Amino acid sequence: MNGAEQLHVVLGATGGAGGALVRELAGGGHRVRAVSRTPTADLPEGVEPLAADAADPAETRTACQGATVVYHCVQPPYQRWAAEFPPLTQSIADAAAAAGARLVYADNLYAYGPVHGPITEDLPALATTTKGRIRAVMAERLLAAHRSGTLQVAIGRSSDYYGPGGANSVVGDILFGAATTGNRARWLGRLDVPHSLNYLPDVARALLTLGARPEAPGEVWHLPAAQPLTGRGFVKLIAAALGGPVKVTATSRLALRLAGVFDPRARETTEMLYQWERPFVVDASKFQRAFGPLEPTPHPQAVATTVAWFRERAGRPRR
Repeated sequence: MNGAEQLHVVLGATGGAGGALVRELAGGGHRVRAVSRTPTADLPEGVEPLAADAADPAETRTACQGATVVYHCVQPPYQRWAAEFPPLTQSIADAAAAAGARLVYADNLYAYGPVHGPITEDLPALATTTKGRIRAVMAERLLAAHRSGTLQVAIGRSSDYYGPGGANSVVGDILFGAATTGNRARWLGRLDVPHSLNYLPDVARALLTLGARPEAPGEVWHLPAAQPLTGRGFVKLIAAALGGPVKVTATSRLALRLAGVFDPRARETTEMLYQWERPFVVDASKFQRAFGPLEPTPHPQAVATTVAWFRERAGRPRR
């Protein structure tokens, strides 16, 4: 079966990572089924849209029928992770196994908990937060299914992301969106510590690699990102792309707690603030040794493209 005949099913196709992956797959001539609860009409030519709820096992199994690779890019709202995320992930795993498809899980770095030094794949899962423990449990269940032979799975972990389509990330609307509309932008935690940030098109390229390479399943892989930047350095790049200064506030733990009285997402973000209060640097050398080189997009270029997307988005009605 050649690449054009293989079916790639993207679950969570309207999210940041899922949307970028749909565009990357379609641009490479792959056959793509874009699955979300409310499909968008704004899809690349030739992509098959499908409405399905990934938390519904029957709907998910139907969505994954015929798939060669299934990409799990779904996540519930922050405040519903504990109740919804594990059964949703199990639904996707069961559907991928029934289809005989490889599962590529778009994970993050919460499972490790607070880390001193570069974050590598061999670190233990010592999460101290509710959301981190949920991520750790889901990843271990998927890897256990792989070891048992019931499912082929590769786990790709990225840091906080930005890029076209990334409005809901922690550097999305509150940073890029605010800056491009002339409002005060917010950066979580401290502005003077380095933080790894992944660019969505690079995340998509890396996840596609995990879906294609035979050595990927059964492993956790950190996805390549450009060099870490401090918040202050990142905001300077946004200002350069905008051609003017950006007003920015560093959001403290206290401010986040106060905002959480009215905003459930802010309330749920508080426990993850440790990632922004100390250096948070991801090591993706394992991925580069196995599959590289995958050259991440330089931050100045990626930030400029992201600013242009947010500007265009601000000029059109939101869907």
